[in-house]
Amino acid sequence: MNGRSAAISAGAYVMLFVLGAMQGVFGSFQYSRLAPGLAIALALIIGGTCALAAWGMGSASGALVTGAGWLIASFIISMPMSNGSVIIASTSAGEWYLYGGALCVAVAVVASMTRWFRIRPQ
Repeated sequence: MNGRSAAISAGAYVMLFVLGAMQGVFGSFQYSRLAPGLAIALALIIGGTCALAAWGMGSASGALVTGAGWLIASFIISMPMSNGSVIIASTSAGEWYLYGGALCVAVAVVASMTRWFRIRPQ
């Protein structure tokens, strides 16, 4: 791999991390609409995004990086603030969003380690 190809790959991984983080931030503020249906849909969407990232990059690291961005953003936002406010409440929708999303990320990462995802796109 030459220097230019490595730089392009590194840039792609950074963008996948940012994509996952953006989905985490968006979902953290929108999960409670149409509760818990939207929370479940957002969890499935991040799982699909991770699976597509793994397929696009041709390795499990695509799913891992995207999922890490989502996990970091979502779980940092879910922490209570010093003034007592909470963005992701401990409701069924909040739990579906956080735990369901984390489960979907884990499933996508494990699934991306299979041979099917390692086929490079043409």
